[in-house]
Amino acid sequence: MSFRDESGGEDGGGRSSSASDLRKPFLHTGSWYRMSAAGGGAMDRLESSAYALRDNSVSAVLCTLIVALGPIQFGFTCGYSSPTQDALMADLGLTLSEFSLFGSLSNVGAMVGAIASGQIAEYIGRKGSLMIAAVPNIIGWLAISFANDSSFLFMGRLLEGFGVGVISYVVPVYIAEIAPQNMRGALGAVNQLSVTIGILLAYTLGMFVPWRILAVLGILPCSILIPGLFFIPESPRWLAKMGKMEDFESSLQVLRGFETDISAEVNEIKRSVQSSRRRTTIQFADIKQKRYSVPLMIGIGLLVLQQLSGVNGIFFYAASIFKAAGIENFNLATCGLGAVQVVATGVTTWLTDKAGRRLLLIISTTGMTITLLIVSVSFFVKDNITEGSHLYSVMSMLSLAGLVAFVVAFSLGLGAIPWIIMSEILPVNIKSLAGSVATLANWMTAWLVTMTASLMLNWSNGGTFAIYSVVAMGTLLFVCLCVPETKGRTLEEIAFSFR
Repeated sequence: MSFRDESGGEDGGGRSSSASDLRKPFLHTGSWYRMSAAGGGAMDRLESSAYALRDNSVSAVLCTLIVALGPIQFGFTCGYSSPTQDALMADLGLTLSEFSLFGSLSNVGAMVGAIASGQIAEYIGRKGSLMIAAVPNIIGWLAISFANDSSFLFMGRLLEGFGVGVISYVVPVYIAEIAPQNMRGALGAVNQLSVTIGILLAYTLGMFVPWRILAVLGILPCSILIPGLFFIPESPRWLAKMGKMEDFESSLQVLRGFETDISAEVNEIKRSVQSSRRRTTIQFADIKQKRYSVPLMIGIGLLVLQQLSGVNGIFFYAASIFKAAGIENFNLATCGLGAVQVVATGVTTWLTDKAGRRLLLIISTTGMTITLLIVSVSFFVKDNITEGSHLYSVMSMLSLAGLVAFVVAFSLGLGAIPWIIMSEILPVNIKSLAGSVATLANWMTAWLVTMTASLMLNWSNGGTFAIYSVVAMGTLLFVCLCVPETKGRTLEEIAFSFR
């Protein structure tokens, strides 16, 4: 079968005239991928491990599981500070303000990583970007594990944050670009599922191992990710944009299965890439055009509102919130909350391609509005009754149930889907810049919410959750009015719909 676009303006080898001037991938597709696209004779020479990838779903899932080690690292970084606070402060003589600075430095590093992530992913590819992100993560964890004072501790946290900032943009983009359209939602949701698994691992292991050992364990995800990157193909859409047509077709073939006719998808991607090349330089004034402004507004809006719901503040201060609610074993309750988030996000992974992104977002934000309001009312009532009374116990349990229900509602939609939609709707010729801006906005908002949550909770527990409830209601309105459904559509179809 032929994979070439007969009507395209390319030579017989499938390379554009300017291909020699384009950048090469930082990590090349392995030779067996090219063998897989060459036909039955080449397939006979494949090793048994290659045969395991013949089914398109197995191939796409395997690639997703490998890059999902990055979000596990992301979650482990976010969850590390919660179980280690007391031990870190005692061993290194840190004040509460110094420990707070340590916790927030990951957000600062992530902002820097977010700014650089789009351009890094554009210049050296998705796989090369993930390798670059893995290295500072490993160095950062080593710096923390051997720290004898705050300087090494802070440096390690910044390095971790930089890697996490790159990972948070590149992984959802890579998954969206490799996944078949009927699996893109489910595979995209694996990104957030992996983050929640990383958080739960940090919470759980932190109850049993010292903080230095926990930091050493933090090296494992990226240590496995680096060799794993050599066994998966580069994003076919990025290869096509770079003019690497042989690698592009080989990558797409292994992702769709060796016996699948990929001609139609190859031609659709080529047409999209050729259209985006007609004007390679985007001026600031061009952003006002509907094809750019609407998807950019939706992407930034969802990622900012995701954080303004207060989820980071709630998880960061979960132990103190449970303590204020009257829950005695607050550390165990925090681990339980992390476990609930993993399960609920796993359900989202299964539902995303069945129910659709928009419906899940509506259900999620509706549930968040109601549950946050319940938590707010329970705290207001509890603060105005006698401690130890029956009603006080009822309000304590109601606030706990409300927080668990909030995490379930958040995980069903707003946790995973904003990253999926951001990776789907941004046009290819502004994806690097716009994706960096959207990711930066997310991390800046996360830092703002984390820094203000403790002050707001000290001011009023009930008032804090009431404000978060109002934000969740605003997010519901934003989704209903602005967010389109992207289920079952190719990335090229989604981009065309904004014109």
